[in-house]
Amino acid sequence: MVAVRNIVLLLLCVTVVAPILLYTDRLGTFESPSNKHEFIEDVTAFAFSAADSSHLNLLPQETSAAVKEPIRVVYTEKDSINTRNLPRGLQLLKSREHVSARVLSTTAEEDQTNRENPIKLVTDGNKQGNQAGGSLDKGDATGENVNGEDAIDVDDNDGKLAKSTSASSQDPQIKEQTTETSSKVNQRDSRLSEINKKNDQMSSDVRVKQLKDLLIQAKVYLSLPVVKSNPHLTRELRLRVKEVSRTLGDASKDSDLPRNANERIKAMEQTLMKGKQAQDDCAAVVKKLRAMLHSTEEQLHVLKKQTLFLTQLTAKTLPKGLHCLPLRLTTEYYNMNSSQQQFPNQENLEDPHLYHYAIFSDNILATAVVVNSTVSNAKDASKHVFHIVTDRLNYAAMRMWFLVNPPGKATIQVQNIEDFTWLNSSYSPVLKQLGSQSMIDYYFKAHRATSDSNLKFRNPKYLSILNHLRFYLPEIFPKLNKVLFLDDDIVVQKDLTDLWSIDLKGNVNGAVETCGESFHRFDRYLNFSHPLIAKNFDPHACGWAYGMNIFDLVEWKRQNITEVYHNWQNLNHDRQLWKLGTLPPGLITFWKRTFPLNRSWHVLGLGYNPNVNQKDIERSAVIHYNGNMKPWLEISIPKFRSYWTKHVDYDHAYLRECNINP
Repeated sequence: MVAVRNIVLLLLCVTVVAPILLYTDRLGTFESPSNKHEFIEDVTAFAFSAADSSHLNLLPQETSAAVKEPIRVVYTEKDSINTRNLPRGLQLLKSREHVSARVLSTTAEEDQTNRENPIKLVTDGNKQGNQAGGSLDKGDATGENVNGEDAIDVDDNDGKLAKSTSASSQDPQIKEQTTETSSKVNQRDSRLSEINKKNDQMSSDVRVKQLKDLLIQAKVYLSLPVVKSNPHLTRELRLRVKEVSRTLGDASKDSDLPRNANERIKAMEQTLMKGKQAQDDCAAVVKKLRAMLHSTEEQLHVLKKQTLFLTQLTAKTLPKGLHCLPLRLTTEYYNMNSSQQQFPNQENLEDPHLYHYAIFSDNILATAVVVNSTVSNAKDASKHVFHIVTDRLNYAAMRMWFLVNPPGKATIQVQNIEDFTWLNSSYSPVLKQLGSQSMIDYYFKAHRATSDSNLKFRNPKYLSILNHLRFYLPEIFPKLNKVLFLDDDIVVQKDLTDLWSIDLKGNVNGAVETCGESFHRFDRYLNFSHPLIAKNFDPHACGWAYGMNIFDLVEWKRQNITEVYHNWQNLNHDRQLWKLGTLPPGLITFWKRTFPLNRSWHVLGLGYNPNVNQKDIERSAVIHYNGNMKPWLEISIPKFRSYWTKHVDYDHAYLRECNINP
C-alpha cells in the first residue's frame, strides 16, 4: 500500500512540477522587446508558428529544409506601413525544438486600437505584390525585390529574425535595385509595344493576302479538266476572278480595300466550294500548283536580272537637269571677261600651313555639296583650300559655279586634267590599259554586256582617269605636306581640321577600316587563287574605305608609293589579280602603310544600305553615299537624302532653269 502511494505521489509531482519548470525555463530564455512594435511582431510570429506547427505532419520534408517561397514580411516603422517581398531561397534554421515553420508577421496601424487580422494583411500583400511595378496601395508604400540580407538577419544560434537596421528609403542598394526594376519594366513595355506594332502590321494585310490566295485557287480550278467541262462553273469562276481582281487592285493593306471586300471574299469562297466538290483529283491540283510555283520562280529570276541591269544603268546616267546645268554654266562662263574668270586668294594654293582638300569630280552639284558642307562646319573657313580637278567637258562649268557661288572665305582652285601633261600612257600604266583594245572590247562589245556578273565594273567611272588621280597626289601638289582626299558623294558634318594633327606613325594613308563584316576583307577584292596575291597578302586582312583619307605626302615620296602602284598595275595587265576600280589597287599599294582612324570620322553605306545606324550617322564627321543610290538620283534612299539636299539651294536661278528639284 505504501509503495502504491509513493508511486502515485511521484506521478503527481512529475505531471504538476515538470510543466512549471519547463515554462520557467522558457521564460528565462525570453528576451524582452525593445519597443512595443517588436513585441507585437514577436508575439504574432510566435502565434503563427504555433498555428503552423499543427500541420507538420503534412509537411515532413520541411522539418530540416529551407523555406523556398516565404510569403511576405510586413512590418511597422514609425507608424507607416512598408511591405517587402522576401527573396526566394531564404533559409530559416531549426530552433532547439527542431520545428520549421513558414514565417509570417503582422503589421501595426497608426491607431493600435483598429488592428486588422494579420493573416488577411499578409494575404492581401501577396496579391498586390504580384502586380507589375510592385504597387501596393494608393499611398507611398511600395513592394521591392531586395536582397535577403537587406530584409532580415538570420541568427544561426536560435533562429531569431531581426529587422534590418536601415529603412528601405535610406538603403542605396535598394534604391539601385528599384531603379533596375523600373528600367526592366520599361524595357518590357517597349518590347511589348514593338511586338504590338509588328502584330498590327501583320494583321493590316490579312484580307489582302486572303484575296490573293483565293485568286490562286480559282486559277488552279480553272485549269482543271473537270472544271473546264462544266461551263456554268467555269463562267462563275471567271466572274469571281474578275470581281476579286477589281477589288484587290493595287491594295497593299486592308485599309486600301473597298467596303465590299468581305462580300467578294464570301462569294469567291462559295464558288470555290463548288469547284472543290466538282473535282476529286488531288494529284492534278498538286501538279498544277508545282507548275505555277516553277513559273513564278522563273519570272522572279528574270525580274531580278532586269532590276540589277536597270539599277546599274541608272547609276551610270545623270538626270536631265544635271546635264542641263553644265551647259548653262559653260555658256555663261565664256560670256564673261577674262578678268572676271579668276578666283581670289590664289596665294594660298601652295601654303603648307593651311588645310588642303583634293576633290576629283565631273559632277558640279555633288562637288558643290562637298565644299559647302565642309565650309559650313569649319571653325575658320579662311584656312581651308579646295583643289578641284575635273575633265575638259566640265572645266568651264565648274569654274563658273564657284565664281558665282564662292564658298565664303575659303580658297578655290579648279584645274583641268588635260593640263597635266606629265600624265600620259608612257608614264601611267593604267592610262595605257584604259586605251587598250581589250579594255574597249570589255566595255563596248554587245555580246559581253549580257553578263550580269560584271555589270558593276562597266560603270564609266572606271574608264575615267579622274578616278585614278588619287594615286598621283604628290605630282599634283608637289609643295604640300598633307592633303585630305574627299569623294564627291560625301557630306561633311563636323570640322575636319583635327585630321591634320593626327600622328600617322610613319604611315602614308589615314583611313577608317571597314571590316565589321566579312565581305569587307581583302579576299573580297583580290584574287587569292593567284599565287602572287596569296604570297604577299592576308585574305582576312581588314579593308578600309576611300572617300575621306588623310595622306602624308612627305612619307608618300619617301616610300615611293606611286612606283609601287605602277608595279602592281603592270602585273595586273590581264586583270587576273583584281577587277577594275581603285580600291583593290589601293589596298595593295597601301598594304601595311595605312593608319586606322576612329570610326566616327567616316560612316559609309548611305548609297546602298537603308539600315545604317541613325546614331552613327548623327555623330559622324563625314557620311558617305557609296553605292548606286546616290543622293542626286531618284533611286536614292529617301531617309538619307535630306542630309545631302540641305546643302543645295534649289532656289538658285541656274537650278530652277534646269528644273532641278529636291
